[in-house]
Amino acid sequence: MEILNSKIFGENLSVTPLLVFHGLFGMLDNWGAFGKDMGEFLPVHLIDLRNHGRSFHSEEMSHDDLAEDILNYMEYYGIAKAHILGHSLGGKAVMQFAIRFPEKVERLIVVDISPKAYPPHHQGIIKALETVDFNTVSSRSEVEAVLNQYIPEKSTIQFLTKNLYWDDNKKLNWRFNLKTLSEKYNEFVSNAIKFGVFDGPTLFVAGAQSNYILPQDQFAIKQQFPKADFVTIKNAGHWVQAENPVDFANVVKDFLHIN
Repeated sequence: MEILNSKIFGENLSVTPLLVFHGLFGMLDNWGAFGKDMGEFLPVHLIDLRNHGRSFHSEEMSHDDLAEDILNYMEYYGIAKAHILGHSLGGKAVMQFAIRFPEKVERLIVVDISPKAYPPHHQGIIKALETVDFNTVSSRSEVEAVLNQYIPEKSTIQFLTKNLYWDDNKKLNWRFNLKTLSEKYNEFVSNAIKFGVFDGPTLFVAGAQSNYILPQDQFAIKQQFPKADFVTIKNAGHWVQAENPVDFANVVKDFLHIN
């Protein structure tokens, strides 16, 4: 059994830990400042999802696979119960986990995603990533130049190129498993999470400039997460924790009662 890669802050604190899961094409490093801050109050596990960061690569990528990875991780570290936070794809993973293993979840935080199926909307990014030929590019700036032809937002290019690394053959490569993420895309984006109910305390955090959680989604969310509260973070789009880190951290601290 393979265990997800993680970085742990505040591991000597003996209170309920917080497990944090990033979004599609992300990695635990995206959450470093948040983890360090929260690690003053409780143990924080920043975790790479399968096929991302330094976690294992697999040909499977369903919401159930991701939920079982979380269960295996908690069992490996002897964590009986945790606060669980997930952003975007990580949010889908933690929702599925909370519904399947409710006894393992103290409080659930879902960041800028709802349980519903989303139409495919990363095709441009996937095409851009697949266009990079690592046999011909030899620097980050050359990779950026390729991505620039397809992706207009500089911030998105910076986010993606954080995944570049030099492999054993002294070639640049992506840390994420682009093949599986491309092939299984519809399985984890264009599918709703399975129906079920998590009856514990739940917080849905939306970015004010994002359209991932719409006001009309709240009714459906309440069917599966009856105790859900909703907070919108101003001056933030989909990458809420990066775009307004102070307000985001305060909202999480309030919900976890650690202010």
